[in-house]
Amino acid sequence: MRILVAVDGSPIAVRAARYAARLALALREESQVVLLSVDAPLLKAVAVELGVQGVEKYHAENSAFAVKDARSALNRLKIKYEVTTLVGDAAKSIVKHAESGKFDLIVMGSHGRTAFKSLFLGSVSTKVLSLSRVPVTIVR
Repeated sequence: MRILVAVDGSPIAVRAARYAARLALALREESQVVLLSVDAPLLKAVAVELGVQGVEKYHAENSAFAVKDARSALNRLKIKYEVTTLVGDAAKSIVKHAESGKFDLIVMGSHGRTAFKSLFLGSVSTKVLSLSRVPVTIVR
């Protein structure tokens, strides 16, 4: 089973990674887990000011933050995984990557770093649910 875990550095994203790890361990078949971090593109004026290398460094640092705790959780459970970083609209990028990569499941948290604590799903989770043809598991 191919499991795509969308992470953003939030505590709920770490819970989603742990859930995916437990699922991978419970399956009798070999599972492939991919941590996906999607960073929003910079405004053009900011990108011009930073330059190509500055923009690459900015996105690399954001990705490192987004996957850090999820990586630690997967390492503790001895789960093999890969890390993928994309730049773009989070929901659309998650869905496109899941479909093009032929993933069997998307696992993500109910709220990200920017969501308010509420009873409702975060906007990225809601968009992924509405756009994806790949099954989605939302972790609270």
